[in-house]
Order: sequence, then structure tokens, then C-alpha cells
Amino acid sequence: MNRLLEQYQVSRIPIEMIYMAKNGAITQRNIMVLEVKEQSIVAFCYLRQMKRTFLLQNMLLSFRPKKKKYVDEVI
Repeated sequence: MNRLLEQYQVSRIPIEMIYMAKNGAITQRNIMVLEVKEQSIVAFCYLRQMKRTFLLQNMLLSFRPKKKKYVDEVI
């Protein structure tokens, strides 16, 4: 999974994912991967409009590239 996330980071392709927060809430997130770490990623979250850290273990299901293109000006 890290390798694929690194490809999205390099290509700057936004992805969408299903994510479970620490409190158990499940959300669909649209993100731009900025950094891939061993157990987490740092990404720009379009829902919160800020940089966030997401644990890889909390990424549910698979992720996929977004069809809609986002403007890079936020990063």
C-alpha cells in the first residue's frame, strides 16, 4: 500500500478513501498525499481544508484516484 501511496504523492493525484477516526466515526475523505511514513501519511484533506495525518491502519477498504481534478493552489 505504501508504494501506491508514494506514486500518488509523486504524481499529485488526489485520492478518495474511507477512513475511521479514533472515535470510530467513519468518513469518506478526498486527500492529496504529501508524505508517506511507515505507519501513517500526511495529506491535505479537502474536507477539513488543512494538512492532516492519517494512520494507515484506519484506512478502510481501498482508495482510488479522484475523477475530479483539484487546484494545486492549496498546497
